[in-house]
Amino acid sequence: MTKSFALGRNYIHLADGGASAQVPVGPDFWQRIGERRELHEGRLLTFFHLGPGNVHWERHPAGDEILILLSGATALLVEEDGKQRRVRLKAGEAFIVPRGLWHAFDVSEPGDLLAITPGEGTEMRTD
Repeated sequence: MTKSFALGRNYIHLADGGASAQVPVGPDFWQRIGERRELHEGRLLTFFHLGPGNVHWERHPAGDEILILLSGATALLVEEDGKQRRVRLKAGEAFIVPRGLWHAFDVSEPGDLLAITPGEGTEMRTD
């Protein structure tokens, strides 16, 4: 029997070949993703609440990331060719972050974000 679960405290691993599995998430999930070999293939469906001050930069060398803003408003900061550009997103809009581009959020109105992302090789920075 299957049970419902809370997104945010759990992600969904969309494995190559069509299988899906619930993945419990702790505070060090992304720092330890390199150790989770079973999550390196396929994609992770993730859910985040975006609030002011949630700034961290990340990139995904293993593939593009799909971002879908469910509520709120934000600017996605993307670094391209050594320059930073802003892409404004409002509720119901999506953006595909190309493989390997550093990106972060500048939240103007708190909201919720759904992301479909490759797990392998994800890198983070705080500047």
